[in-house]
Amino acid sequence: MTDRVAPLAAISIDCPDPAVLAQFYAQLLGLTQAFATPDNSVVALSGAGPMLTFMRVADYAAPTWPNNERPQQMHLDLAAEDLDNEVAAAVALGAREADSQPAPDVWRVMVDPVGHLFCLSTVRPD
Repeated sequence: MTDRVAPLAAISIDCPDPAVLAQFYAQLLGLTQAFATPDNSVVALSGAGPMLTFMRVADYAAPTWPNNERPQQMHLDLAAEDLDNEVAAAVALGAREADSQPAPDVWRVMVDPVGHLFCLSTVRPD
């Protein structure tokens, strides 16, 4: 076993409106709000291990993947059981499918309401 300094507590994502993006991810992932600053400049969701935290950035610019003018910086990979149905459910919440789909039969690259990428994938470790 590897020693660690501290466990992972949260993954933070920059965005223009944390309350709106937190609502999208709460519905997408079945999470609940754990914390919000009074002005909603930081909103944290819990229910999936580490918290997912959204932080307001005034000059936020969405990634331009796949051209890398503005790299994707980070993305979430979500385990899908029924890829087509889960893509449709994500779209109903406000996501869209990315124009580029490298392997659409096993994973779909999705774009959240403010431009962050996330993937719905049937790929699992052996």
